[in-house]
Amino acid sequence: MNTARYISRRMDGADTGSFTHSVTRIATVSIALGIAVMIVSFSILHGFREQIQNKIFSFGAHLQLSRYDTNNSLEVAPISEPQLRRALARYPQVASVQPFARKTAIIKTPDEVLGVVLKGVSEHHSPSSMRQNMVSGKFITFADSAASNDIVISQKIADKLRLKVGSKALFYFIQQPPRVRPFRVSGIYQTGLDEFDEVYVLGDLRQIQELNAWPDSLVGGLEVRLRDFSRLDRTFDQFYEQLPYEVRIEKITDQYAQLFDWLNLLNRNVIIFLILIIFVATFNMVATIFIMILERTKMIGILKAVGATDNQIREMFFFRGLSITLKGLVIGNVIALGFCALQYYFRIIPLDPENYYMDRVPIAWDPTVMVLLNVATLVASILSVLIPTYMIARIKPMVAIRFD
Repeated sequence: MNTARYISRRMDGADTGSFTHSVTRIATVSIALGIAVMIVSFSILHGFREQIQNKIFSFGAHLQLSRYDTNNSLEVAPISEPQLRRALARYPQVASVQPFARKTAIIKTPDEVLGVVLKGVSEHHSPSSMRQNMVSGKFITFADSAASNDIVISQKIADKLRLKVGSKALFYFIQQPPRVRPFRVSGIYQTGLDEFDEVYVLGDLRQIQELNAWPDSLVGGLEVRLRDFSRLDRTFDQFYEQLPYEVRIEKITDQYAQLFDWLNLLNRNVIIFLILIIFVATFNMVATIFIMILERTKMIGILKAVGATDNQIREMFFFRGLSITLKGLVIGNVIALGFCALQYYFRIIPLDPENYYMDRVPIAWDPTVMVLLNVATLVASILSVLIPTYMIARIKPMVAIRFD
């Protein structure tokens, strides 16, 4: 094995200036570009998926629990918050629980009128989930004992109604008797998703409780965030079997099925892209080793004539192919990580939020995926190196030595 490695290193110098040298450089570049493109693609896809999911979760968490009824409107029958919290306390997979309620309203300004849905949240609603969406002002935590008149509206609603931070607007609630409430804009958010930006205004849960004459114990429902989103389906089945029959359970993936179906479609496209890149890289490696064997036919014949076995010669080409692969992986990782770092810290590539739902190309760091991509490329390249080396057994010493 040491002899094979020595000859392999000597081949590096012997290849300089030859046609084989050009081929090995092409193979190295192919592997480097392949691994770089794969790492960058997965980092961008994972960042894009993470950003979109966080925007959705900031409005709906993972599971939504409410009272089961035949009403299909956004306004639902009240349910007891303490009762539901006690039922959820025995599930360790639950990370947080936040109450909510919704009520339709009409916003009237001196110039415009617009129908919206006021979503009431409490002090349990983490401001960090909305922080990424804020474009001006701030998100109020609604921790005071009195009902707050502060609201957070979307940039689209603000543009339509000509509102800005600090502006006041009247909300008309269609009920018996009709109610009017003055609110003050404390913040403006933008998700880029029309499902939220064109509909929702965030306010204090106690405002809706007062409008509906509910006691503090009654809410519209509870939003449940899990510790592990990948266990969503399993937890949903468990809740469905064990929670009281009058509790209606909805998965966030069902509520916004079109968005999650779109994200799954992106995942499939990237997997196909990954397979194509690995195929091209392994094909180049196979072609490179074939050419090296053809150019070294005379050398192979001499080695066989002096007693070298097929396995020893095969090891020589194996280590040469491994050297090319490792060099390509190192170069590719440097390129990919350098590009990802530049984009992550300096945001060199912007995006149009109207089309891409965010203002820059997102980057997510996932060391596990990066390691798996490197391992997959290394294994595929090694296997591709072994394929052409088996033609060494067909080379006859007498014929090879006379080969010109």
